[in-house]
Amino acid sequence: MQIAITGTGSYLPSIITKNEAFLDHDFRNNDGSPFEGDNTTIIDKFQSITGIQERRYAPLEFNTSDLGYFAAQMALDDAGIDKEQVDYIIFAHNFGDLTHGTDQGDTLPSLATRVKHQLQLKNPSCVAYDLIFGCPGWIEGIIQAKAFIASGMAKTCLVIGGETLSRIIDPHDRDSMIYADGAGAAVVQQTPSGTGNILAHGSETHANGEAYHLFFGGSYAPESPQDKRFIKMYGRKIYEFACTYVPMAMKKTLDKSGIDIDKVKKIFIHQANEKMDEAIVKRFYRLYKKPVPKDVMPMMIQETGNSSVATVPTLFDRVRRGKIGAHEVSPGDIVLFASVGAGMNVNCLVYRL
Repeated sequence: MQIAITGTGSYLPSIITKNEAFLDHDFRNNDGSPFEGDNTTIIDKFQSITGIQERRYAPLEFNTSDLGYFAAQMALDDAGIDKEQVDYIIFAHNFGDLTHGTDQGDTLPSLATRVKHQLQLKNPSCVAYDLIFGCPGWIEGIIQAKAFIASGMAKTCLVIGGETLSRIIDPHDRDSMIYADGAGAAVVQQTPSGTGNILAHGSETHANGEAYHLFFGGSYAPESPQDKRFIKMYGRKIYEFACTYVPMAMKKTLDKSGIDIDKVKKIFIHQANEKMDEAIVKRFYRLYKKPVPKDVMPMMIQETGNSSVATVPTLFDRVRRGKIGAHEVSPGDIVLFASVGAGMNVNCLVYRL
């Protein structure tokens, strides 16, 4: 049985927020004390590490489920299928629909159900559910879609990853500059022999000492209301964790597929931090005693920031559409998807277009 991605879509919000927008922020250390030095220095250092120059924020009238709907409709159109064929809608996210200025995520009903409603998809046998798996959620959704199809429970799945992280960030935390909004989606189907195919996958959860590297916490400014919660992280610990475990997970999955590393055309890795992603890919190739090929890793974090579960499907969709520089993929190409995030969760997928 061949199981392939037959259509993709993505939504990049219209509000572009450049690094200069953070010049007047009152950044604090995690103990509430002010930073030494000016914001220009802080922002310059931030950009040199993460690569982020600007990020996308969603207009206030759109929630995460709306962004997911926009991406899902594009994916369905790209696949050229009747929406009533869809057996499962899987929506990966972390915080649900967030009203700007609050920290309460709305997940009743599920975001997948909301997308099904917006699509006006009538078939009651189409099951819609949400997936909470941190930043690797969309890849995990693809893995679950493959399992449904391989078992005979489904023929067509719609997998969405979306987030509006701009609504859950502490303005006094330097890490607030990392986060962004967006959504990506893919249609996964059983396909005839000779078409695309998911060749191998692997997932891990490291929760013994690593579970709270990403967490919900109060503002770094003591004078701010402490009953309001924001996304928080231990950046150095996440960097070290990712550089240790993601390359090994990628190697295990590639070895499982039986594909030679020299056949890998592109690596679509979670757009979290440019330096971290470069270090992960370099260590991955080092495991095979190989140099990193030129242009193997497309990047868009410079212009879009980190939109969590949306980064990988958005990047893949935009490369497929020829919108990321000179990067392109063609039928028969071997690509890797890889991600790391809250949990701490890691996953990888080897795919032949």
